[in-house]
Amino acid sequence: MKKRKNTLELEIKAMAKRFLQESEDREIYIISHFDTDGITSATIMIQALKRLDKRFSVKIVKRIEEQFIENLPKDKLILFLDLASGSLEQIRKASLKQVFIIDHHEIIIQEVPDNVNIINPEINGKEKISSSGLTYLFCREIDPKNKEFAKLAVLGMIGDLMEKNLERLNNGILNDGEVKRKRGLLIYPSTRPLNRVLEYCSEPYIPGVTGNIKGVLELLREVGLNPVNGKYKSLMELNEEEMSKLVTAIMLRNPKAKNKVIIGDIFLIKLFNKLEDARELSAIINACSRLGESELAIQFCMEIPKAKKKADSMHAKYKQSIISGLRSVSEIKKIQGNGFVIINAKDKIKDTIIGTIASILSNSSIYEEGTIVTTMAYYEKKIKVSARIVGEPTRNVREILNNVVRKVGGEVGGHQMAAGCMISQEKEKEFIEILKKDLEIELVKI
Repeated sequence: MKKRKNTLELEIKAMAKRFLQESEDREIYIISHFDTDGITSATIMIQALKRLDKRFSVKIVKRIEEQFIENLPKDKLILFLDLASGSLEQIRKASLKQVFIIDHHEIIIQEVPDNVNIINPEINGKEKISSSGLTYLFCREIDPKNKEFAKLAVLGMIGDLMEKNLERLNNGILNDGEVKRKRGLLIYPSTRPLNRVLEYCSEPYIPGVTGNIKGVLELLREVGLNPVNGKYKSLMELNEEEMSKLVTAIMLRNPKAKNKVIIGDIFLIKLFNKLEDARELSAIINACSRLGESELAIQFCMEIPKAKKKADSMHAKYKQSIISGLRSVSEIKKIQGNGFVIINAKDKIKDTIIGTIASILSNSSIYEEGTIVTTMAYYEKKIKVSARIVGEPTRNVREILNNVVRKVGGEVGGHQMAAGCMISQEKEKEFIEILKKDLEIELVKI
């Protein structure tokens, strides 16, 4: 076993050199996560390897389990993107020849097996950066021409809500990607007519407006925004006075919302030869993958023309399922206490969107700052659990879930503010009881 300490940039430089040496005459097997960060990481890597004329195959997964790692081909170079930091022990046991990991998730053990080469800010510098950002920096190190894929790293960064952490490396990636930035209302897409945007707006969630066309039209009438030739303005077309009135009307419907929550930087990226809201593009990629169309998500990132129309259609379908999921949440009986809420959706909400629902609720201002929102949904004979913290991280949700899983069994992944786990349905009642007790104890500690 060896323990590595180095700055992130030096480690990227060193690992890129090792990767080129080790992959010289070996096929590469890429395994990447299925969210926007994972998809954009995979797309950047695919295009970089094509440029090098390397032999490779790609697999997009929701998660990696011990059996999956054991069954990996021993003769190939294994490259994990946006996952595997929590599986170092299983990788060591699987006796894989050469493994490379580019990830930003928390590491359970600090010891890195001898056959593993890892780039992770958890052990290299502690910078807040997405896996797609790391993958981009790695591929740019391999060949400066890969600078053209910086915009994909920005989409992954926004998919993982990293745009709020514009530290040195992230800001450099934004500049490489020639991303335009504008201050405004954080409702997306900022380039589409407001009536449609507000109806499907889930981040921020607007009570009485999200999913309610009557509420949308009432709000727009109230602020004096009427259609011109049958079409409403987009956010980007509003003048200062119109924007101010709209912000006020939204805040009146959501009094717990803070100005900084709904006002921020809007990032515009050129894709398919058109300037688009990066949050919308990120959401399209996420929607395709979560609906089982990861290949389509990659094609969309690669700007393959035939993929655009199908991806847009997938996104529309996904938005409908999110609105439906939010309606279900309002009807589900919740387990609430001081500083936490547990929403057990069972089979009423799909496991592929339960994490998104948790994120929307934690950003909605429905709950007080510091509240831990935990959502649960059935997946085959298991339960997918997603936990998020509202506002600034005062507690570590990954640690809380990890403590419960140690007692009931399962797998945990994620970060301090956003984490998830997979448990057996047989442990449903026990999990909720222990989690509730731990959340109450955790709050007393604070």
